[in-house]
Amino acid sequence: MIAVPSGRALALQEVREETQPDGTLWLRLRYVAPGMTRADRAAVADDFQALCQTDALRYQPQAPVTAAQAVISIAAAPMEFGVSNPEIPQFFEAFRLENGTCIWEAF
Repeated sequence: MIAVPSGRALALQEVREETQPDGTLWLRLRYVAPGMTRADRAAVADDFQALCQTDALRYQPQAPVTAAQAVISIAAAPMEFGVSNPEIPQFFEAFRLENGTCIWEAF
């Protein structure tokens, strides 16, 4: 399990590397927080920054470029990538990875 500010137990489901049309690399870090509800959005808000700082910045891509962006998601249960399920709460945040820091990017 991964330690985050909310104290919630998170597990990493997967990390995906996506090369964008402009050649930049995005990371998609997908986590599972069993039992999370829609009402927990505020409770996990600080977890995104912590996950970016600890996991996204430390991730070593297989691609020969440095990641420029990290999109972090936390879902209540494992989900297939790109599939929406209204029964499973899922939250997202995006960060620009620059100079060893995570800069929050509003969607």
